[in-house]
Amino acid sequence: MIRILGNDLIRKFEAFAPKTLAEPGDPVGLAVGTLNKPIKKVLVTLDVRPEVVQEAIEQQADLIFAHHPPIFRPAKNLVTDDPQNKMYADLLKNDIAVYAAHTNLDVATNGMNAWLAKAIGLNNTEIMAVTKKESYKKLVVFVPLSDQEAMIAALTKAGAGKIGPNYQDCSYTVEGTGRFTPVNQADPAIGQLNQSENVAEARIEVIFPKRLTAEIEHALFTAHPYEEPVYDIYTIENYIDEYGLGRVGDLTEPLSVLDFAEKVKTIFGVSGLRYLSKDNNQLIQRVAICGGDAGKYYPAALEKGAEVYITGDVYYHVAHDMLAENLTVIDPGHHIESICKKELAGLFTKWSQEMNWDVTIIQSAINTDPYQFI
Repeated sequence: MIRILGNDLIRKFEAFAPKTLAEPGDPVGLAVGTLNKPIKKVLVTLDVRPEVVQEAIEQQADLIFAHHPPIFRPAKNLVTDDPQNKMYADLLKNDIAVYAAHTNLDVATNGMNAWLAKAIGLNNTEIMAVTKKESYKKLVVFVPLSDQEAMIAALTKAGAGKIGPNYQDCSYTVEGTGRFTPVNQADPAIGQLNQSENVAEARIEVIFPKRLTAEIEHALFTAHPYEEPVYDIYTIENYIDEYGLGRVGDLTEPLSVLDFAEKVKTIFGVSGLRYLSKDNNQLIQRVAICGGDAGKYYPAALEKGAEVYITGDVYYHVAHDMLAENLTVIDPGHHIESICKKELAGLFTKWSQEMNWDVTIIQSAINTDPYQFI
């Protein structure tokens, strides 16, 4: 098995949920420690709290991967009598790095809100509120036939060849003849100075997100045998990725508001929830869901035709505005995002098996929900 650095796991993750998708000011990424070190055990959690840090110490974890960033506000001092500061000190003392993926994970194509929508059984889902759009480019490169497989592999590893959430390793190849004459100070991989050459070559085409341009060019130059590779990069105008908060979809069959609220309570394992409705017996089928504190986005749910909106931390005055719009709202709390522990652990384990990584992924057993109900 292959021993890896923290950077190896995070590089793979950031291809799945790039930091560029995060909302402005959201402190995503490495928060504590270093990723430039070997990792053998990763603890996945929703929140980084003192009891979670103690769990990581006991489990001998090298990295905590969290959804909620551990440092939302700058520390005013480093006095360890403060429990929060002591938590940071314990992390540093035990060489435990902390990485957080917050709003970038929320909006990722198969990220937090997709997991929540799947959990409640929504079909035909779509983004509730688009927050980011990502343009694509196309690379065309010419290589000798003997090098085409190595070139495709290098470009794919760099992030090229993904089309939508369900297709990867996509490329197109056609064979032809390349012609050139090395002159002056050339040092050709094929042929001799001042002699015309004809070489059987493959024309390879792949698409990639614009943000990966530098990585794709680096992969091309590293894998290409020629001293002067021939390639073109085009801007694509007919393909774009959209990312955003929340998901909207349809239940398989209509349910009453009260029955659906009870179902949500069971699915997420919460001991209590709040809901707003003018008619508990109303049959509903079209549902919007957005993890976290997303009450202010309810107009987007209405625009998508949602009859019910599920989100956490709904404020009193916003609740009145929602009712005035005849929108039914279910508030099961912020902690339903703990679904990320299972999903991220599954994702990291899958990557580990595919890449033959020598790393163990564990889910935090600590319940960090601060609320109790009586």
